[in-house]
Amino acid sequence: MSTRTSVRRPARTRAWLAAGVAAALVASGVVAAVATTASAAPVNISQGKAASASSAENADMVGAKAVDGNTATRWSSTFSDAQWLQVDLGSTATIDNVQLRWEAAYGKAFTIQLSDNGTTWTTAATVTNGTGGNQTVSAAGSGRYVRLNLTARGTGYGYSLWEFQVFGTGGTSLPPYSPKPLPPAPPGADTTVTHHEFQANCTPHHVLPDDPIVFPGQAGASHSHTFMGNSTTNAASTAASIQNTGTTSCTVPQDRSAYWFPTLLRNGGQVVSSDEQTIYYKAGIIDYKQVRPFPAGLRFVVGSMTATLDEFKNAPGTVEGFECGESVRNWDVATMTCPAGSKLNIRYQAPSCWDGVNLDSANHKSHMAYPVNGECPPDHPVPVPMIEFKLSWPVDGNLSNVAFASGRGYSFHYDFFNGWDAPTLKALTEHCINGGLQCNPRGFDLYKPWAGGVLDSNFALIP
Repeated sequence: MSTRTSVRRPARTRAWLAAGVAAALVASGVVAAVATTASAAPVNISQGKAASASSAENADMVGAKAVDGNTATRWSSTFSDAQWLQVDLGSTATIDNVQLRWEAAYGKAFTIQLSDNGTTWTTAATVTNGTGGNQTVSAAGSGRYVRLNLTARGTGYGYSLWEFQVFGTGGTSLPPYSPKPLPPAPPGADTTVTHHEFQANCTPHHVLPDDPIVFPGQAGASHSHTFMGNSTTNAASTAASIQNTGTTSCTVPQDRSAYWFPTLLRNGGQVVSSDEQTIYYKAGIIDYKQVRPFPAGLRFVVGSMTATLDEFKNAPGTVEGFECGESVRNWDVATMTCPAGSKLNIRYQAPSCWDGVNLDSANHKSHMAYPVNGECPPDHPVPVPMIEFKLSWPVDGNLSNVAFASGRGYSFHYDFFNGWDAPTLKALTEHCINGGLQCNPRGFDLYKPWAGGVLDSNFALIP
């Protein structure tokens, strides 16, 4: 049995938000479909929307499985009472009821909550004696986000839902994402998925005191950066120039993206590696088949030159920190001593969830977010490739005289400005990331040759 708490509806709907999302997605090659008006009969408006959860029992039971329309897949939480599952309807919708299709592990006590911003919640329904099975809960109100806030389990396990269906009108949705499938594997072939990535390796190309993201049009306004990728990148670079001009120092000619990071200094002198640097494009979310290619012109900054040592150490993008020889997980360069002949290395991951609207933001970060519990958060619902830099510099010995142009080692950060040829990036994303492969820059998995590749020996797309 459920009780209903009245919810004050806003005086006007956020139609501007739906229109803005639709326009941005169309511009980036993703077409938005706006739901029917509030006068229409209630329908399931949560299917295929961005969902997230407080936890997942395993990689096959994430929150998105409860809104995929497939009654053979489910979300399942870890084994504790305080859990939640929520869905982003894309824009404000009018909610009528919520239908829950429980697996055996059901919720005994929970509330249905609604929100316009994903932060401030209003309770639309309270259930204190749930019995599982198929359950319909009246939850009249309006909001963009709908949350199932679970407080007491009905079994000794966690909570498990085959489907979380929100019935109402309104909202905005992304079309289903269906990447091109891999060719069938031959009998006995290894189809185990251990990676979902491809490499886009690039060699450092030039050094300038420029930053076309943070200081656009202001030559010399930045500390020194080392640039890879597009050969023309400077303070005057724009989305159009990055996409259409210059050559590239990356392996794949169709990747004119600009990648840059603060220049390493030793005793004030620049240290620039002549080696090709490894740039991974990976799945940052558990459901790797949902990762979509970057939209044209997307740009962002990863990390912060003003970070403290603790902030750098605990940043969500840090992998191992700095390393050389057998020394790993160092958070500052100046405290390191590297064996003769070794190199200084760092691995650092970028956020991989896009808000679906903005190609940049005021701080060059807030339009992007890191996944939470293996899923994109509701306010950044579009999963894109997770870039991971693996950089090296030819320095060894006592590194007390080594720093970045931005400051101490923990000031390390980097920038990305998408300049990929769209069909090539789409093909590599679909084949390697969505396909669960470990690809080289041409899209071949050496351990699974049966899967084929993306680019031929001349880097032309394979039909």
